[in-house]
Amino acid sequence: MKALKTAHKVSLFILFILLVDQLVKIWVKTNMSYGDEIFLFGWDRLRIHFVENNGMAFGLSLGGSWGKLLLSLFRIVAVGFLIYYLRVLIKNKASFGLLACFGLILAGAMGNILDSVFYGVIFSDSIPGGPAAILFPPEGGYSNLLHGRVVDMFYFPIFEGNFPQWFPFWKGEHYIFFRPVFNVADSAITIGVLSLILFHRSFFTAETDKKQQETAVTNELITAVPEGPVESPQTDSN
Repeated sequence: MKALKTAHKVSLFILFILLVDQLVKIWVKTNMSYGDEIFLFGWDRLRIHFVENNGMAFGLSLGGSWGKLLLSLFRIVAVGFLIYYLRVLIKNKASFGLLACFGLILAGAMGNILDSVFYGVIFSDSIPGGPAAILFPPEGGYSNLLHGRVVDMFYFPIFEGNFPQWFPFWKGEHYIFFRPVFNVADSAITIGVLSLILFHRSFFTAETDKKQQETAVTNELITAVPEGPVESPQTDSN
């Protein structure tokens, strides 16, 4: 029963992130032209900047139609593995912190999969300077199943400058931090992975302590069970 409740909590957590990711993407896709920008709070360092990419997180990509197809299939396989591993963790009563980390990664992967699998079919194309895309256009989408483009929109060029002349490899070159454009799904994956790296010891230490406590309680219960009555040896009355 407890495992079932935990599974429901994790499922709702994943569903919430997935819903936020898709709502933001659909709003951007249907309200902005490709390349449009909106300054958040009037500050040019926090922007909604609509772009699309054919590939991985933060705009990274594999080239060509076959690269796109392989990446979409790889994502589906990865999501299948994550679902299986989450079920194992829930069955083994892992801490909610550990489950939340894998839930973030799974939700992010699923969010970008939906773009890759369906967006090419359900949206019209987004063109720089053109009208916003239409959801379920009468003439059909801009591509085929599994060939959709991932929608990215968050662009935070917090600071920029030039590397000093003595700096190796990039001496004198211009840099921007943070350059990649990303989405809610990318953020979920990044937060989940970083949390696992930073807090994995505490997650697994807590699991070990919990199992040791359960073992100790079980041993105490076994020890506390009274033994049955011992029959006294019979003596010969003669």
